[in-house]
Amino acid sequence: MILGLSEEELLEFGHNACAGCGEALAARYVMKAAGKNTIVVNATGCLEVFSTPYPQTAWKVPWIHGAFENASAIASGVDIALEKLGKRKNVNVLAFGGDGSTFDIGFQALSGMAERGHNVCYVCYDNEAYMNTGIQRSGATPKYAATTTSPAGKKVPGKTEYAKPMPFIMASHGIYVATASIAYPQDLTRKVKKALSIDGPSYIQIFNSCPLGWKHKFNLGIKIAELAYKTNIFPLYEIEKGIVTISKKPVQKTPILEYLKLQGRFKHLGEKEIKEVQESVDAKWEKLLKLEETKMGF
Repeated sequence: MILGLSEEELLEFGHNACAGCGEALAARYVMKAAGKNTIVVNATGCLEVFSTPYPQTAWKVPWIHGAFENASAIASGVDIALEKLGKRKNVNVLAFGGDGSTFDIGFQALSGMAERGHNVCYVCYDNEAYMNTGIQRSGATPKYAATTTSPAGKKVPGKTEYAKPMPFIMASHGIYVATASIAYPQDLTRKVKKALSIDGPSYIQIFNSCPLGWKHKFNLGIKIAELAYKTNIFPLYEIEKGIVTISKKPVQKTPILEYLKLQGRFKHLGEKEIKEVQESVDAKWEKLLKLEETKMGF
């Protein structure tokens, strides 16, 4: 039991997620915030695979499986149907997608859903690669991370590009956006409840590690999520009407090395690469602080 969270489990125990799966925990917390009066649309991915091995299901709410690319389009249709039935304000519509189906394959449908103003909360469970299909790099994969399609070698040390700033891309649609982490469930559930209270689209990106893809010990998921926050590699903030508000700030910044060294996908990094990652994280954090301070919006 976690203080302030519902004891009701709408993503039931007994599913087939890997030991230490952060994604299962993220979905569990989201459902505790959303409650029973919810319809879930789930893109193809780990969450869909481990929670619905036919003919079984771990979901205790209406649940629809869509392809990698069209969860947002299906959720838009659900929203329209609820409006026609006069139930739009009484039922929560959640769309779940991994970073692959969010940042890459499904972005067109997601952007369209936000632009049209559908009453849908889209939740991206961000584990920074296509884990379900073999740990391929995605638009969310951080620079220098080793994946099966960005392997670390003698000449190329993993992925060569930085991750897309997806929360800011979604905020440019003029919608409510928030980042959250499995390490801080009260903050996560507060943001989900806030997103669902808004009449219109919203986007929440949740940090959750993958023991297999990130090559870390199964019991380190929460610690790694905490370090992602404490190093500022995954800051926790909200964007509403273009205005940035940082919801939690580390009391004391932790060096990025403490985060990187726990994960096998970064074991090939040398001092040069670690220094570059640290400088990039510091620059992005300073930019975020300035955005909050000036309240300029965008």
